[in-house]
Amino acid sequence: MKLSPDKTLLEYFYYREKNQPDNIYLRQPLGDTYKDFSWKEVGQQARKIATYLKSLNLPPKSNIALVSKNCAEWLIADFGILMSGHVSVPFYATLTAEQLNQVMVHSGCQVIFVGKLDEVENIEKGIPKDVTRISFPTYNPQPAHVQWEEIMAHHAPQAEDYLPKMDDLFSIIYTSGTTGNPKGVMLTFKAVASGVYSTREHAKLDYPNARFFSYLPLSHIAERNVIESGATIAGATVYFAETLESFAKNLATAKPTHFLAVPRIWTKFQLGILSKLPQNKLEFLLKIPVISSLIKTKIRKGLGLNNTAIILTAAAPMPIPLIEWFRKLGIVIQEAYGMTENLGAVSMMPREKIKDSTVGKVYPGMEIKLMPDTHEICTRSDWNMIGYYKEPQMTAETIDSEGWIHTGDVGELDEEGYLKITGRVKEMYKTSKGEYVAPAQIEVGFASNSFIEQICVAGNNLPQPIALVVLSDFARTTARQKVNESLEATLKGLNPTLKPYEKVQRIVILKDTWTVDNNKLTPTMKIKRGNIEKEFAAQLEPWYNKKETVVWE
Repeated sequence: MKLSPDKTLLEYFYYREKNQPDNIYLRQPLGDTYKDFSWKEVGQQARKIATYLKSLNLPPKSNIALVSKNCAEWLIADFGILMSGHVSVPFYATLTAEQLNQVMVHSGCQVIFVGKLDEVENIEKGIPKDVTRISFPTYNPQPAHVQWEEIMAHHAPQAEDYLPKMDDLFSIIYTSGTTGNPKGVMLTFKAVASGVYSTREHAKLDYPNARFFSYLPLSHIAERNVIESGATIAGATVYFAETLESFAKNLATAKPTHFLAVPRIWTKFQLGILSKLPQNKLEFLLKIPVISSLIKTKIRKGLGLNNTAIILTAAAPMPIPLIEWFRKLGIVIQEAYGMTENLGAVSMMPREKIKDSTVGKVYPGMEIKLMPDTHEICTRSDWNMIGYYKEPQMTAETIDSEGWIHTGDVGELDEEGYLKITGRVKEMYKTSKGEYVAPAQIEVGFASNSFIEQICVAGNNLPQPIALVVLSDFARTTARQKVNESLEATLKGLNPTLKPYEKVQRIVILKDTWTVDNNKLTPTMKIKRGNIEKEFAAQLEPWYNKKETVVWE
């Protein structure tokens, strides 16, 4: 089927359903086995979901919620919602009951699909009482819910191929809430169609026998683009990760041709490799031509990345030393940049002409301008959001009268169309000397140190910044003196490259890892800088005044 900016995602699905009905679309791991879903089976189940939703006699284009970790039923339910003419509103599976209640009330959803969750009984408390609940079949279905299997047994598949209008609402995607409450980004079918069409060559959607691996939250724009849109249009097979423990095994089985990972995942991969093959030994082996090729192949096969056509990173800045480290292993990572408000599609690094320290070249059809004073990046395209749900004031503050989205990111654009991100407008803070510091750029300078797993540069109203650090598992088993020496050496190399007011005065090693559960990370593994700084605000000055360079909490 030829790609077109005038075809909705549903049209691509209907084409695959009719033209390759018996091909495997979804592969769901269940222990050591897989449950396979053909395009025909996914279509039949989604059409039954659509019939059921229509039987509820909801107002046209009602918002329908979906909360679950990634699994086959997530995509089936989402297609069922779209086929019924309603609007898909997915939520992160890591939300607390209170957080879920906030977005449920805000979105006004009267129906929710409840799927693969760690604590489904607890999340129940966040769902308003009058909302219809539907349980996925495999993952602890709740007896009081409408059961998936009942829908499958008692409803005929919708016969018609429902075709939405291009300007109809496709989905309301709530941001991950790095700062403040999540905002509901409204995206149309036109936005999805235009974005996919304009990035089609970059995404290699014509790659034969494509395989995708789904594990990042499907409620996030990046995974929604890559897995739901990309795999559907490519006619690919989607493999899922079952659990954190089975992740490596599931990935090795999938052997994806298209793979996306956030920087924290790449750091985990690196630390896993170095735990088996220390850096000094790795460097030595890579210098021996025949051995080098064998080592690279073995590492790539071990990760499940030996058949990749495209490897992406997104959602947070990727440290250059980490990209270079993987490149030496034959794993070429292409950085992509965007935000929910512009469909996550602003720029991508071309594999053939990599320019490190940038986030690649701006996509065709995407306009960029930089604000004169702040250098804030503004974007304009056919795949802009139409606004924030129920938030006209926030919408007016983000989209100006000429249709430019003000991203909040600060950057530079060179003559070849490569974009560089230098910080966040809201993350910049003022030292006690009155100078503004962009912490993200300083944090990247620590990326080459494998003892560091997480870092947050802080120091509002301190004379100089300090770095709050969480050690890697590898570092936690290393002698404290050796860790101190390594961190001091990194700091000694970094500070001369920084402006005088950016030089890091102190490194503070914290006891606890930052996680989604303790509200220090978003579901896409970005640090919640405000939460971290708030927790340690009272200790920043005493830490700053210590004599030693490396301070242990």
